[in-house]
Amino acid sequence: MSAASRERFADVVRAGGAAGDPDDVRLDLALLLISAEALPDDISGEALDALVAQGLAELDALASDVPDGGRDDQRLRSVLGGFAGASDDYQHLESSLLADVLRRRRGLPILLSSVWTEVARRAGVPAYGVGLPGHFVVGVGDPDGNRVLVDPFEGGRLLPYDSARSIAEAAGRSLRPEHLRPHDPIDTLARVLANIRAWATTPERAWHRLWAVELGLLLPRHDLGLRREHGEALISVGRYREASTVLEQYADTVAGPMPLEAEHARRVAHQARARLN
Repeated sequence: MSAASRERFADVVRAGGAAGDPDDVRLDLALLLISAEALPDDISGEALDALVAQGLAELDALASDVPDGGRDDQRLRSVLGGFAGASDDYQHLESSLLADVLRRRRGLPILLSSVWTEVARRAGVPAYGVGLPGHFVVGVGDPDGNRVLVDPFEGGRLLPYDSARSIAEAAGRSLRPEHLRPHDPIDTLARVLANIRAWATTPERAWHRLWAVELGLLLPRHDLGLRREHGEALISVGRYREASTVLEQYADTVAGPMPLEAEHARRVAHQARARLN
């Protein structure tokens, strides 16, 4: 973590403006900078450059091994079929960090899918992330024409649309056409950071929760409730004065449409200030 990595992350995610144009936002760079944030030591300068360069080089090397002929999903699977995940990967922070996923060849569905789409982009294969309710997969082909779904969490196995529908239903949702559209890179990053925050709910992981929240606030769009969570995360690491300021500002913002929420935020801010005595 460093001011340098934060600044680079902000530059990358804001390149496409609030729309998060996929042609402008470099998902690979942003994910590697999240990996840098997770390191316990300040990383900047040559060390930060080396971490990013290594990750990009690994993606380049995978792309160079993609064969020229064959069906597009099979071409990618021939190189990326060794990447997969399992249920216990949800218990490890490394599963949400691209640098570690590339090293371990294991990770959460959204990170594995990002490996697929970034390798595909380099190899000239049409592919895009698909954010199903409750799961993340990859579409290979034309999103408006012929395409197939593959599940990188299962080594890139083909995912029939009936199975995609069942996944959505298991998450309490009905599969809708928009669920099969290319996933916006800013939304992908927000989902990665949300996974990290969900993992970092215990006191010993409070520092991780804080940086995941603060990176989320750097995205060109984010849920308003993330500002409240920022204050709560600051409290969890003992930064009470900052927490009270953040929570009071949040209360001012939501006072009109959500007066009870504002009242609660002010109460927590007051409690944080009291802990300074």
